[in-house]
Amino acid sequence: MRRICFLYLLLLLISLTTNAQVKTSQSKPLIIGNIDQLYSNILSENRVLNIYLPEGYKNTDSTRYPVIYILDGAIDEDFFHIAGIVQYNNFPWINRVPKSIVVGIANVDRRRDFTGPSNFAIDKQLAPTGGGSAKFISFIEQELQPYINKKYNTNHQNTIIGQSFAGLLATEILFTKPTLFNKYIIVSPSLWWNDGALLKTNPEILSANFNTPTSIYIGVSKEGLSPGWDNHVMEVDANLLAEKIKESKSKSVKVYFDYLPLENHTTVTHQAVFNAFRLLYPSTEE
Repeated sequence: MRRICFLYLLLLLISLTTNAQVKTSQSKPLIIGNIDQLYSNILSENRVLNIYLPEGYKNTDSTRYPVIYILDGAIDEDFFHIAGIVQYNNFPWINRVPKSIVVGIANVDRRRDFTGPSNFAIDKQLAPTGGGSAKFISFIEQELQPYINKKYNTNHQNTIIGQSFAGLLATEILFTKPTLFNKYIIVSPSLWWNDGALLKTNPEILSANFNTPTSIYIGVSKEGLSPGWDNHVMEVDANLLAEKIKESKSKSVKVYFDYLPLENHTTVTHQAVFNAFRLLYPSTEE
């Protein structure tokens, strides 16, 4: 009888312990936002959007938020680490970047979407599907931004972030549709594309009549010659871009140039974006 009682108590103890372990090992989803799908009539395809929503965000609130668009915005691209930089700078004890919605645009064919037409064989070898940037810019202007502004609580203050070919596209938007964004974070842009054609244009932002407040960060690492071209050095082209913008007669345009010699083309994005936020959102205590 004692043995039966002992076995019963032992089984009861095991059962309680097992239940306790089950309770303590339960998990729930880690939700930082949404994954949306937007069908683009312009591009004739579905586009995946990764959305980070700031702490305290509620659709029913009257609070409106700026939006940061990431061109290489897939889960396995730049979305998570840039959303992390935004969230870090939102901490009340840091408070350097306003609480923002982050929209990561996942790629389908980045070389197609981020490059304009080129007649050079070297460009066609590097990007056989290239030349679709005008369509992609139309997608951003006519479909993506209206979708985000309708679904989420935005205040129409927009930032765009792009590196490499995405930096090329961000530069093209700045030169052709500058009012789509208020802040441009351009990192190691592939300005060698089409033999530096963008650097030879005369964009609207250089005019004294351009009166939309626009802040531009241009960051570049130690990179050297561009792919395929022996007359383009990445650091030099980025510096030429900054110098070109500095010649603007508009009092509404500000540009910051940042050289990061300890980084390379594959490591520059995270540090450059962090630096960009420091420059574009200066501390009120400084």
